Parts: sequence; C-alpha cells; structure tokens
Amino acid sequence: MRQVLYSVKYYRFNLIFFISSIFLHWASIAQNSFTLTNYIESYKEIAMDEMRNTGIPASIKLGQGILESGFGNSDLALVANNHFGIKCHGWTGRTFYKDDDHVNECFRAYDDPRQSFTDHSEFLTGRSRYAFLFELDILDYKAWAKGLSKAGYATNPRYPQLLIGVIERNQLYEFDQQVVSGDNFFAERNQNSSLMNRRKININSQSDFSSVGLGRNVMENNRIHYILAKQGDTPKSIARDTGVWEWEIYRYNELEKSDVIKEGQIVYLQPKRRNAKQNWHVVQEGETMYEISQKYGVKQKFLYRRNSIPEATDPKPGTRLKLRWSLFNK
Repeated sequence: MRQVLYSVKYYRFNLIFFISSIFLHWASIAQNSFTLTNYIESYKEIAMDEMRNTGIPASIKLGQGILESGFGNSDLALVANNHFGIKCHGWTGRTFYKDDDHVNECFRAYDDPRQSFTDHSEFLTGRSRYAFLFELDILDYKAWAKGLSKAGYATNPRYPQLLIGVIERNQLYEFDQQVVSGDNFFAERNQNSSLMNRRKININSQSDFSSVGLGRNVMENNRIHYILAKQGDTPKSIARDTGVWEWEIYRYNELEKSDVIKEGQIVYLQPKRRNAKQNWHVVQEGETMYEISQKYGVKQKFLYRRNSIPEATDPKPGTRLKLRWSLFNK
C-alpha cells in the first residue's frame, strides 16, 4: 500500500512538473511575442540595408517576413530565428525540424534573425529562376510579388495578393521610398546629378548613358550599353562610375564574387538578351561560352539551351554555335 501511495505521489509530482514546464515555456514565448508594429520597427532597418546591398525591395522583404513568420511569432522564428521558412537544401549550419509539406522537414536555423534576412537575400540573388526579378522596377512591389509567385517561391496561388495586402495595409512601400531617396543611395553610384535623377524616376529604364563621366566611353552592342574595363576595375568601381548598382554589374555580366575583371573586358550596364543579331558563331580554339556570351550580348543559359550543350561546359573548337532562334536557321 505504501508502495502504491509513493508511486501515485511520484506520478503527480512529474505531471505537475511537466505541466509547469509547458506553462513556463509558453509564458516565455508570450513575453517575447511580437505585435505587427513591433516587428516592423524591429526589422525595417535590416530590410532597408538589404535593399541597398542587393536590390530586393524592403517592402517585399518585410512583407514576406510578416507572412512567413506570423510577424516573428512562429515556432520557426522563435526557436530557429528563421523568418522566411527557408529549408536546408545543402545547408551545413544548425537545423530545425518541423512538419510542413512533409513530416519532419529540415529548416535552416540561425544564431540571429539578421542572418535569416541576409540568407533570404542570398537565396533570391543566387538562384537563376529569380534573376528576372532584378530587372523589374525596384519600386514596383506589385510586380515583385507577382514575380515571386511566378518563379515558384510559394505554392499558395493567392500569395501575390496576400503579400501586396500586407505591404499596402502597413504602408511598407514607404521604406522603399526612403531607401531610394536617401542621400547616399545614388550618390555612391554616380556623381552626375542628371543620371541620378533619371534613374530615380525609373530604376530599370533603358535610357542611354550619355551622362556617364569619369572618362568612361559607353558603347552599344546588341542594343545593350557597355563599357570596356580599365586596369584595376572592380564591379564596385564600375558601379560608382556609371550610376548602376554593384549587384547589377554582377548579374548583367554573369559574374561570381570571386571573378576578376580584366582590362579591356566588356562590362554590360544592362541585361544581356536572348538572341544575338547574328545567326551563328564558329567556336575558336580556347574560346569559352562566357566569352562568346559577352561578345554577342546573349545570356549563357540561352546559348546552352539552344545548342543542347550541358551548362558549365565550353563548346568544342569548330562547333557552329546557334546565336538566335529562327525558323530559318538551317
């Protein structure tokens, strides 16, 4: 009998301890929970910094954070500091497992929420399916929202409407305006005021670059403006001299962070195209697909697809490379 009473007391103690632990856990979460206003105030500066660095509108980043994390109150955000629901996909850092589309899926976990915001930027800038977004007007949050959905960012067909609704109800577009109208935003990219004002009106306008100064001679190839690199040029120095963003130099010229720009190299100031003016190119000894892409102003992916060549490989010398799609290319 004494043994039974002891077991009952032990069971009650453990039950009370378990319930108390759960209560304290949720009390702690409730204490740290965000209101919507709270969330915006906490992360708006990070979103604007990322906009300056990568060209992703602050309104889009904040809006996605609000939707994906329940403005910071989801278990993924509270425990793993993951505000955008980014899954592991080759991630080597800390992880967090939870049910999503499938049971017990792997999500990235961060030491600090800021890491989640920067990783979200890398996620969008580092995947080719999102590349077209960076050719949109940076102030057109509606086009960005629809573009994200088109690129397959979310499975919910109403995602663009939800994202646009969050942005407009909370006037998140004002943060985009703050960044674009900032004193240093365009000044860092060009000292010529007429070019700065023109690009403020439409960040992706196909305007000419006649006002580019500092000894830069702007030329045109395949209806794309470009310059020839000088000795010691970097994407940053070219961006400063020509009034475009540093990330645009990388993206338009399909450069990696580790690439070195050589003297005399073609550097495009606008996106390359699908087709060249010419129909064909015969590959010379030692010529790379990248060099051909730059020579004719055509994106590499179209050259690879059009010629059924595996990506990241160079065509063999003597190959007759198709530069444009035409029913009459025989």
